[in-house]
Amino acid sequence: MSAQTTEGGVEVANEVRLVGRISRDPELKELPSGDSVWTFRVVVPRAPAAARPHQSVDALECCVWSGRLRRSVAGWRAGDRVAVEGSLRRRFFRSGHGVASLVEVEVSAGRLIRRAAT
Repeated sequence: MSAQTTEGGVEVANEVRLVGRISRDPELKELPSGDSVWTFRVVVPRAPAAARPHQSVDALECCVWSGRLRRSVAGWRAGDRVAVEGSLRRRFFRSGHGVASLVEVEVSAGRLIRRAAT
């Protein structure tokens, strides 16, 4: 992943790299639009200096929309340790309470590091 440069020469970036464990089995969701997306949550421990008394991990929502990575994610399971890279995205959708939004990592690359103990 590399930073992008705007016309004004100012560096901008939207890059995320996570290494952590999958907290629940990935789920394939069919959207009303007809698109499908794999979703999963990666739990990453906070550094001791950043941890708060009752919050020592961050649980981050991730999604995979297309490509070969979808087949890999389909084989991941809760407890597996993974490394993913991508970009933060804010997605809007309709819910029973009106329009809602979700911030998630749109994963562009990922790999299984270690299978969960069975």
